[in-house]
Amino acid sequence: MTEFAILGAGPAGCAAAIMLARAGRDVLLLERTAAPREVVCGEFLGVDAAAALAVLGLDAAALGGVPLRRLRVAHGTRETAAVLPFAAWGLSRLRLDAALQAAAGPALHRGVTVLGAAPEGAGWRIRTSAGEVAARQVILATGKHALRGFPRTGAGWIGLKLHLDGVDPGDAVALLPFVGGYAGLQPTPGGGANLCAAVRAVPEDWLAAVAGGSALGARLLRDARPRWTRPLAVAGVPYGFRLGPGGPPGLFRIGDQASVIPSFTGEGVALALHSGLAVAAAILAEQDAAGFHAAWRRRSAVPMHWAAAGAWALRAAPAGFAAAATIGPLARLVAGRTRLDISRGIGL
Repeated sequence: MTEFAILGAGPAGCAAAIMLARAGRDVLLLERTAAPREVVCGEFLGVDAAAALAVLGLDAAALGGVPLRRLRVAHGTRETAAVLPFAAWGLSRLRLDAALQAAAGPALHRGVTVLGAAPEGAGWRIRTSAGEVAARQVILATGKHALRGFPRTGAGWIGLKLHLDGVDPGDAVALLPFVGGYAGLQPTPGGGANLCAAVRAVPEDWLAAVAGGSALGARLLRDARPRWTRPLAVAGVPYGFRLGPGGPPGLFRIGDQASVIPSFTGEGVALALHSGLAVAAAILAEQDAAGFHAAWRRRSAVPMHWAAAGAWALRAAPAGFAAAATIGPLARLVAGRTRLDISRGIGL
C-alpha cells in the first residue's frame, strides 16, 4: 500500500507530489499520457503562479516564459489598453508540464489510466490500466476530466485552444469577445500566439468567429495560420464551480476538481499550483479531506466571485468592461481580487 496516490500529473498533482515527496512521504503520481503534451489552457502565469513555481524550484522566465505587460480589450470597432498591474508571463503548457513532471521525479508513473477508485478498509483501492493499486489516501488532480463515480456539478462550457503562426500580440494579452463566447490571445515562446476560447457551442469556423467579433480581433488574426489541423477542445467545463462539503474520507480534490475559475482571469494555473501546495501543507498538518476542502473553498471564494462578475461583464457589456480596465485603481482592485493572496504562503 502506498501512502498517497495522486491521480493526474498536471500543475496541481505535480505540486502536491513534489511537496509531499520533499517531506519524505510515500507518493505515487499516476498520469495517463505517455509524455507531456499541450492541453486546453490560456497559458497565462501571473505573479501568484510564479510564486508557487518558485516554491517548487522553478522559474517562469527561465522556462522560456514571454513577459506580458499589457492588457487589450476589444469592444466592437474600438479597443482599450491598460498596463497589467503585476508581473506576468506566457508559457505553453507543454513546457510547464514537462518541467513540473521532471521535478516530480521517480514518483511519476506515465501511461497509466485510472479506471476507478473506491474506499476499501482503511484506505482506497484504485483500478488502473496497469493493475490495482492500494493507497491510504487519494488526491484527485485530473483537471477538467472527472473520475468515474466522482462527478462535478455545474453547467458546462466548451474550451478551445489553438496555436497560431503569423500573429504577433507583442507583450499584450488581448481579450476578444465574440458572438457566443470570448477568447484570449497572447504570445507563445519562440513566436506566434496562443488563442484560447470559452464557448457554449462550437462555431463552424471558430477562428473566423473570433476575428469577426471585433476590429481588434480582425487585425490580430488577419494573417493567422493554425499550427495544428484542428483545435484542442474540452467539453463540460463548469466555470464558477467550487467543491461543496461532503465526500468520502481520504479523498482530496485539487485543481479543477476543487474550483474552476472563469478563464478570462488567467488564474487557472495559479489556482491549480496553489491548491497542490495547500493540500500538501494540510496533509502534513494532519488535516482531513473535509477540513482541507472547507479551507480551500474559503480561500478561493473572493477570486471566484470577482471572476464570475468579470466574466459576466465581459460577455454582456464588453465596452463597459473595457472602460473599467482603463481606470487604474479599479483595474488594480479587480486584478487583485481575482488573484490568490500569496502573502499567506503555501499553507491554508
